[in-house]
Amino acid sequence: MYRIIKIGMDVHSKNYTLCAMEPLIGEEDRIFANIQVTADYKNILMFIEQLKMKLGMSDEYDIQCGYEAGCLGYSLYNQLTAAGVKCVILAPTTMLTQQGKRVKTDARDALMIAQCLSYGGYHAVYIPTQEDDSVKEYLRMRDDHKEALKKIKQQINVPSPWASLRRNHVDNQACYMAEKTRTAVIV
Repeated sequence: MYRIIKIGMDVHSKNYTLCAMEPLIGEEDRIFANIQVTADYKNILMFIEQLKMKLGMSDEYDIQCGYEAGCLGYSLYNQLTAAGVKCVILAPTTMLTQQGKRVKTDARDALMIAQCLSYGGYHAVYIPTQEDDSVKEYLRMRDDHKEALKKIKQQINVPSPWASLRRNHVDNQACYMAEKTRTAVIV
């Protein structure tokens, strides 16, 4: 049998709360687990494997994970996709939430993310490609060079108080040498 499992993840820097559910049409959604693990993507992979074992290895699974955009950026996404897990980053402002429920817990947030994944109540965040990252690095490097050039030009063009003293000293010395040569010629 082909089963679709959605795993909502409420992620923080210290821990992840995972909620695995199977959306069922015309019935109550089946929630398999709502657990908290330490902040390591390997724990998510172990959770997925344990879930498959619990549900039976004979079935085919379409498992998709998702988490709200926030403190982790793209690191968790990159780790999960490198391990072969489908993952989505949800834009927080576009997620469909029930109005009036103000009590926020990690378990409820993970369930809400799983429901958004199940029913399409979200917009995914754009994940930059390697080419995008290269362009970003190039633009930052160019901006750094332009800033350095600007500082050097300002340093060159700023009139220094020592520069005027040097100029006066050179002018005085030139006058002195000119006067010496005139007197040497006259005598």
